[in-house]
Amino acid sequence: MTEHAAPHGPHETHGPRALVVGEALVDVVLRPGDEPVEHPGGSPANVAIGLGRLDRRVDLLTWLGDDARGDLVREHLRASGVHVLTGDRAPARTPVARAHVDAAGVATYEFDLEWDLPTTWDEGDDDPVVVHTGSIATVIAPGGEAVARLLADRRATSTVTYDPNLRPALMGSPEATLPVVERLVALADVVKVSDEDLAWLHPGVAPVEIARDWLSRGPALVVVTLGGEGALALTAAGDEISITAPEVDVADTVGAGDSFMGGLVDGLWSADLLGADRREALRAVTRATVEQVLLRCARIAAITVSRPGANPPTTADLT
Repeated sequence: MTEHAAPHGPHETHGPRALVVGEALVDVVLRPGDEPVEHPGGSPANVAIGLGRLDRRVDLLTWLGDDARGDLVREHLRASGVHVLTGDRAPARTPVARAHVDAAGVATYEFDLEWDLPTTWDEGDDDPVVVHTGSIATVIAPGGEAVARLLADRRATSTVTYDPNLRPALMGSPEATLPVVERLVALADVVKVSDEDLAWLHPGVAPVEIARDWLSRGPALVVVTLGGEGALALTAAGDEISITAPEVDVADTVGAGDSFMGGLVDGLWSADLLGADRREALRAVTRATVEQVLLRCARIAAITVSRPGANPPTTADLT
């Protein structure tokens, strides 16, 4: 198996589905002393792959070119059970992100991309139980506004989940980005955000204070990831829960937050808390349920960081 190969082939999944909306692209990984390596990436695409590898039925609405890099991304997604929706229009070329990985395995990014959504696409008739988005797709014009409209439309039928997963190199200043983030927080039922994102948006403010503010804007659950320290969660029921992360030898941090996010969606799905008809149940989620879900998310993220690249675990890996 190559470094970024899917650990299993495509498979048929049935039952309810997830819709993930956002960028899929090619990461060009640059490590000191090594030749550049290209492989598929993109935060929402990684979340979709994480769900597919956990045997969830998942569609991805994205913006890929009809070119060799687009074919590479589509095949990578298909190999993990992700169905890429076909739209009525596409970009001239597939987006590219260059990931500079330092000696500690931490990646920083620069981007060459455009982002939009098709006008129409080949989605099925059944409503997804969850619609997830985040990162570049929610901020970059003209697609960011289309994503916000889609979330507003889908709230009537689906749980909405959101991970800002900010990219300062693309998004301008915190002051310009914050209103976009807060608008989407208010549309979401579940928000997952890293402490690094919060520090960029609100320098010097404790993550738990920002999470409390975000929870007051409408979500049922706000989760803050704290890197190797674990995570904390705040619920509409009034609980604040902290968990610690497993100790692991880190290969790199690429895709760690995305795999955590996929695990969060999967865990809430297993707890029967997804779908518009489960919104009140989600708002009343118990402390024990949240803790159980978060511990599994941390385990999923730990497996991911122990491997090079965004390579989230399968159900078999977890069992």
